[in-house]
Amino acid sequence: MAQAKIKSVYETLSSLSIKDKVERKGNLDYLSWANAWHMLKQKYPTAQRKVYEHEHTGFNYFTDGKTAWVKVGIVVGDIEHIDMLPIMDFRNNSISVDKMTSMDVNKAIQRSTAKAIAMHGLGLSLWTGEDVPELTAPPKEVAPKLIALKVGDANWKKVEGYILDNKTKPLADIVQKLGSKYTQGSLKVAEKAIKKLLA
Repeated sequence: MAQAKIKSVYETLSSLSIKDKVERKGNLDYLSWANAWHMLKQKYPTAQRKVYEHEHTGFNYFTDGKTAWVKVGIVVGDIEHIDMLPIMDFRNNSISVDKMTSMDVNKAIQRSTAKAIAMHGLGLSLWTGEDVPELTAPPKEVAPKLIALKVGDANWKKVEGYILDNKTKPLADIVQKLGSKYTQGSLKVAEKAIKKLLA
């Protein structure tokens, strides 16, 4: 008789639905450390968390003298996944050591706990794209190329139709709208003809 395949920890945890546990903060979705820990312990009651401490200071964070980070391990069975997370503010920017509080360290440990659990499979999809580099500057918008408007040419017929369809609008609104396609100089020249259509 064939033995049933035993699911791996990863297969088991990644198949759990977190849909009703996901929360939103700003424009990011996240699974709180408490919900992640609860779901993990329901499936694996012997799972353990290890918050690493600096061997010389005994502090529960590590530092390069400027910023700091925490190190958290989650052990399920004989597998430990370790996450290292910078101590950050609410904008996800590193906090300098001189401005850091114990509350900042605690928040980083809890968030790192959720990430280390995710490495075992629970809610991992929420971290997708986290390692994608940010653009240093937004791409430049290319301004549309404006064309000259001449009374009587092919474009004028379209403009004439637009003006007649919007006769109830003020002249300034019509000229502003046309300014997104036609040069200001050519609109000045055509203004007399536009006013005549609005009369």
